[in-house]
Amino acid sequence: MILGIDVGGTAAKIGWMTREGIILRRQEVPVNGDGYATPILTSVLRGADAFLAESPDAEGGLEGIAVSATGQVDDQSGTVIGTNGAIPGYEGTAFRQALEEKYAVPVHVLNDANAAALGETFLGGARGCRDAVMVTLGTGVGGGVISGGKLIRGRRGIAGELGHFSIDRHGVLCSCGQRGCFERYASTTALMRMAWEITDRESVPDGRAFFVRVRAGDAEMARVLERWIEQIAVGVIGLVHLFNPEIVLIGGGVSRQEELLIKPLREQVIRGMMPRFAEGFRLEAAKLGNDAGMIGALKFWLDQEKGQ
Repeated sequence: MILGIDVGGTAAKIGWMTREGIILRRQEVPVNGDGYATPILTSVLRGADAFLAESPDAEGGLEGIAVSATGQVDDQSGTVIGTNGAIPGYEGTAFRQALEEKYAVPVHVLNDANAAALGETFLGGARGCRDAVMVTLGTGVGGGVISGGKLIRGRRGIAGELGHFSIDRHGVLCSCGQRGCFERYASTTALMRMAWEITDRESVPDGRAFFVRVRAGDAEMARVLERWIEQIAVGVIGLVHLFNPEIVLIGGGVSRQEELLIKPLREQVIRGMMPRFAEGFRLEAAKLGNDAGMIGALKFWLDQEKGQ
């Protein structure tokens, strides 16, 4: 049995997994209940201890730990090496070292967005595809690239920062210090910023309320949505031209909006790309939801143990 741990900025999901990617039991533990006064690593270790104590007789025992973690992760050392200052005290967190010392089993750690991309090709919407790009739309924009059946990891395992290539070099200042980064235009944060430019936050407090307004026929919100989709399409078209994938998967909670988001985005991307890139191309919503990171971490663990 493999212990899967998916570390986010607010909570960590912990689960027992089979090698086939079936999650048998899971629970969630908060990691920012005190504003990160308690280090995330401490919260994760306490949560793992409690989880394992509740299932001491798990079939086959603990074989290893597969970790998906937010932030830039050096996947050789299993250490968080970058966060853009988003989570106090998190940079430098050595998940692999701490977990191996505590539990004496092999541990492998991967960035959460890369893990989600790997999970989708293992058991999700890109299953069977050798060339795929996943773009996750949330507070920021994340993702990962699969090429020739392998995750593009880069020199230190931090490749795939899809939110941080510029689509407008004179554009909006990004938290990374550059201007015009894709996530400043394609994230749900960007969507709400555009909505709040023409209406008050009380009437459209979040993305769910925004789409309710669009479905109800609000013309102003519909125009905001159209402009947002255009901006997402610009970035996705660039990624398609770079990587020539069979499929682009759109992740994040907003990807459930098939008619309002996925369908028009697909049409714009296919219309905007060079013709040969469009042959056999698909753009779909991701399938695994919140399980993608844990399942992808498992696949990475299995590959690393096989020396792949």
